[in-house]
Amino acid sequence: MYSKELLKGTLQTIVLRLLSERGKMYGYEITQTVKALSADKIQLTEGALYPSLHKLEKDGLLQTEKLRVNGRVRKYYQLTPTGKRAARDRTHEFADFVQTMRLLLNLQPDTNL
Repeated sequence: MYSKELLKGTLQTIVLRLLSERGKMYGYEITQTVKALSADKIQLTEGALYPSLHKLEKDGLLQTEKLRVNGRVRKYYQLTPTGKRAARDRTHEFADFVQTMRLLLNLQPDTNL
């Protein structure tokens, strides 16, 4: 598993990208999908996920829909048009950041490895 600091800085980008690929998802589905796609390296807690979802909704990037499934009400999240643009922009920004980090980390290779 990765540090909380790394996850905190990437959680919104992960959620936006996942919703851009999968469409409408509910919270538990998001946690399980991230867990599966990351081979258990990223395990989102409710305490981390839901505040991020609420912030993205407040910022107009997500909209919600409540549906009854098997007698239970589920709150589904999906991107707004602004959220679709943000998902694309943040994904590109993060990919560029990762490339920059690769360059920085390779500048002075650790000779002890």
